[in-house]
Amino acid sequence: MAVTAAMVKELREKTGAGMMDAKKALTETGGDMEAAVDWLRTKGLATAAKKSGRTAAEGLVAVVVDGGKGVAVEVNAETDFVGKNAEFQEMVAGIAKAALDVDDVEALKAAPLDGKTVAEVITDKIAKIGENMTLRRMARIEGEKVVAYVHNAVVPGMGKIGVLVAMKGGDEAFGKQVAMHVAAANPAALSEEDLDPAVVEKEKQVQMDIARESGKPEAVIEKMITGRMKKFMAEVTLLNQQFVVNPDLTVGAAAKEAGAEITGFIRFEVGEGIEKKQEDFAAEVAKAAQG
Repeated sequence: MAVTAAMVKELREKTGAGMMDAKKALTETGGDMEAAVDWLRTKGLATAAKKSGRTAAEGLVAVVVDGGKGVAVEVNAETDFVGKNAEFQEMVAGIAKAALDVDDVEALKAAPLDGKTVAEVITDKIAKIGENMTLRRMARIEGEKVVAYVHNAVVPGMGKIGVLVAMKGGDEAFGKQVAMHVAAANPAALSEEDLDPAVVEKEKQVQMDIARESGKPEAVIEKMITGRMKKFMAEVTLLNQQFVVNPDLTVGAAAKEAGAEITGFIRFEVGEGIEKKQEDFAAEVAKAAQG
């Protein structure tokens, strides 16, 4: 595959690497963007390997808890102004409540809301507000106790980041602390057993390639990898992360002290993983001025 200037630009934005390094990485990996990111990490040239998860769309996340059941929904809009619109917020709240009785997004779109389906309500709101909107995703969780937290809530239960934590034992206060931790630390999974094996294998391979660059013997590299993978697990799994409330404890250890067992969590961030077209505002104004 031919390496284009646009591909080089995208890789530079994702990794912070220099232009020539980004071009070489793409050339070495046949234009595979993910492989190029890994290649740069291996060479120690990626300074910011994770920009793809940044917030790139607007809207709101809403969380609702009903006894031992909780749901999170994300509804996107084109601008942040709509997220502050009371009508939009009211619609999102209604959609979140409707989500308590369904299992997936398609069922939610067909669910009743104010005498119509959710999909019809969204269509009507698009026509009224004049901005495109989409019901992007939903997730539900059940447990003995479910606790919700919204970071920087614009109204109760709605904001840019919504978290649900399910647990056995413990109290509401501890559950809220864990939910706040999840919002801040963004763990990939509850425990090592819940991590995608492909993600683990990919990270192990990257770390092995990095270690081999040092020129150390394979026996030494194996020991290095064991330590690095342990650190990786501590960074990405909730129960092994250092608890933000008390960094001397892991979240798992803190739960044990609180008499709780964390059984699951959901974390939604508005626009997470969506690439948004970057507009050159100055160029747009100049173009408009020229007629």
